[in-house]
Amino acid sequence: MCLTHILTAMIKIKNLRIVSLAAMMAVATSAIASDSSPAYNFLNIPSSARVYGLGGVNISNIDDDINSVDQNPALLGPEFDMQIGVNYMRYIADANFAGVKFGTRASDHGAWAVGLQYYGYGSITGTDEIGNLTGDFSPKDLNIHGLYSHDITDRLRGGIALKFLYSSYGDFSAFAVATDLGINYYDPDRDLSLSAVIANLGGQVKRFQDRYDRLPVDLRLGWTQSFGSLPIRFSITAWNLTKWKMPYYETGDGTTDDDFEIKSSFASNLFRHLVFAADFVPSEKFHIGIGYNYKTRTDMSTYSRNFLSGFSIGAGLNVSSFKFGIAYAQPHSGASTFMLNISTNLTELLQ
Repeated sequence: MCLTHILTAMIKIKNLRIVSLAAMMAVATSAIASDSSPAYNFLNIPSSARVYGLGGVNISNIDDDINSVDQNPALLGPEFDMQIGVNYMRYIADANFAGVKFGTRASDHGAWAVGLQYYGYGSITGTDEIGNLTGDFSPKDLNIHGLYSHDITDRLRGGIALKFLYSSYGDFSAFAVATDLGINYYDPDRDLSLSAVIANLGGQVKRFQDRYDRLPVDLRLGWTQSFGSLPIRFSITAWNLTKWKMPYYETGDGTTDDDFEIKSSFASNLFRHLVFAADFVPSEKFHIGIGYNYKTRTDMSTYSRNFLSGFSIGAGLNVSSFKFGIAYAQPHSGASTFMLNISTNLTELLQ
């Protein structure tokens, strides 16, 4: 699952030092020393329970839930006419994320959507540079975004997303603008979906203090397909393709005080770029999926991880005009996370 690791944000600003903002950010973000992550890693957290259950990153799975389009703006289309969706994630400790999206058709071959995602990390105790308590504060991030997509051919669709990003940590704040560009090819005869996304192009407009933090720009490729009458869609998503080497620290099962060992073999770098998933879809009304994110598992190598680290599971059920989704993951033995989705078509609901 693109579940996560530990965001250890050390923000030194004036006489305030946030020494521990330890919120484990799902999906897709690494802040271990060997993988110097940029700011705004909350952009890697999905708002779709289906995507969360399929490993946390999936840009090619065709879904009829508006919550999934943040993975790839080209997944948006006229079929999302007048659809609204809400999502909620209960994360580690006091971290809670929630959002809402609305999409509708712009023409027979185009669609647009708007959304808002909120990321709250609970209450943090602040100290000055010599350790004196300065009071509690509640760090938060906000993502306000708009999307547009258009059919290029009957099987090829392109999309763009524009994101306005606001961050507030104590007395300090920052503002950034980012863009996603996506394309999707879908062959209904073979149930084959191929996608490419360039995510998070942009930068800070207002910085926290004296330096600009870069956004997590990423190139992603995705494949999803079912075979014959088998009601399972298989997916492989490649991400973090703007860099090859992604070393990590290994300490066995994380229960001992052994020295850190840096892992950076060809195989480990390869698999830290890949997310594998299988989605069982026996009918249009029900699905259950499982994902494996090797990067999530290895990011947890310095903690007490268990067999489930790196795995995630999700399910969805359509009841009347409502679509419900739920997903669960346990990145390490002391952390369980879950996500909920609800979406509906307003036209059908109000009839």
